[in-house]
Amino acid sequence: MALATVEDVEARFHRELTEDEKRLVAARLDDAELILRSRVPDLLQRVEDGDIDRDIVVMIEVDMVLRIIRNPEGLSQETDGNYGCSVGARAGSGILGALPAGWALLGVGSGAFTI
Repeated sequence: MALATVEDVEARFHRELTEDEKRLVAARLDDAELILRSRVPDLLQRVEDGDIDRDIVVMIEVDMVLRIIRNPEGLSQETDGNYGCSVGARAGSGILGALPAGWALLGVGSGAFTI
């Protein structure tokens, strides 16, 4: 179970979520935490020990899920007649993943290394 909650996402989304969206958000929050724990296996222990602020993890998980909720299809541009809009890749990529700034907050580097 993720540290972030559906309520955390809803509070940052500017509107109430539908019941279908709440189910999706709950599942994707769990997915988000799995992604974080894949690179920081002791994440929960480090949060419990106070080495990583719980609120930082919640913020990162929420941001990961919001990028999907805001733009589930991952569209970068859409036009309908005279109307057109575009979405920044970072704001709504439709891909569940942490941004480099989030990894840095968790103390994880870019992942590049040499042997």
